[in-house]
Amino acid sequence: MKQYNLAAVAAILALLVTGGCAGNNAVVTKAPATATLTANKPPLASDEIKKPYVVINAITAIVNDEIITLYEVDQEAQPAINQAEKKGALTNEARSRIRHTALDLLIEKKLTAQKIKELNIHVSEEEIQQAIDDVRKQNNIPSQEALITALGKQGLTMDQYRAQLREQLEKLKLVSMEVRSKVVVSETEMRDYYTANLAKYTGDETYRARHIFFKTGPKASPEEIARAKTTALAVLADAKKGKDFAELAKEFSEDPAARKDGGDLGSFKKGDMQPELEKVILSLKPGEVSGLVSTPIGFHIIKLEARVAGTTKPFESVKADIEDILYRKKSEERFSQWLKDLRAKASIEIKNLNGLL
Repeated sequence: MKQYNLAAVAAILALLVTGGCAGNNAVVTKAPATATLTANKPPLASDEIKKPYVVINAITAIVNDEIITLYEVDQEAQPAINQAEKKGALTNEARSRIRHTALDLLIEKKLTAQKIKELNIHVSEEEIQQAIDDVRKQNNIPSQEALITALGKQGLTMDQYRAQLREQLEKLKLVSMEVRSKVVVSETEMRDYYTANLAKYTGDETYRARHIFFKTGPKASPEEIARAKTTALAVLADAKKGKDFAELAKEFSEDPAARKDGGDLGSFKKGDMQPELEKVILSLKPGEVSGLVSTPIGFHIIKLEARVAGTTKPFESVKADIEDILYRKKSEERFSQWLKDLRAKASIEIKNLNGLL
């Protein structure tokens, strides 16, 4: 069961429409609860025509004889408009783009709702209660009363929330019936994906190295730096001649731990080390000693002890994950095509509102 969003609020608009959807520019001039279409009103007197008016609502689209109103578009677009306004003032063009996107979404919602009705898809009270129980578990809500309180803080009653869940579950059943049940992921597709994404299933390469450190620091004088460098170069020459690197570290390194572990840096992955040192380590072959490496804190000599390639997970151990990835991808693609086909077969009339949208 998927997690449901407690904050989702359905916009419900009650329209009293007398005489049907007559006229492309029919406008509602009263509040939604008592709205009537001006197409059915008698002609206005000449002095009334001169009075300014504000359009409160209008029919923006007709989808298979069902209307979508300007009020509904406003409700759908407002969250996106609010989010965009946090980044700066919105131009009329940007606001219009958001509203047109909202209208597109409402058309898709209307089409899916009609398809649910056509296919006689139903959700039982038991399924809704199971969804509520799942939401409570996923959000660590201890009781029904606590859930009601949480919903209240979001401006929702339990009845409204149950209605939202019913709608979501109906859509899940529709998608399962029309899309997911027809999606198949083959063994060949999974193996091809695995081969193309081996790096994703291979662990990081690891390194083991030693170093000898000669301290200078930001406050060291030029003379101190020169002395440290002279000593470091002499030790480097011995290391290059093949003298035991761990013993050299124990004798000369100014890293306190080196006196015990012979300068062992342990095992590490790319990105774990100081950038100046990592760049040198990545360039070395196992057993190779670096040149003198200068950092803000001093001089370093590095020996790469080992480079261990990452282990690749076998196909069988990641097969289920790959199947899920491909299944979701193919489902999304099929659903997108299903919606396009649904729109192509539908009767959709978008009204010209002369800039209102």
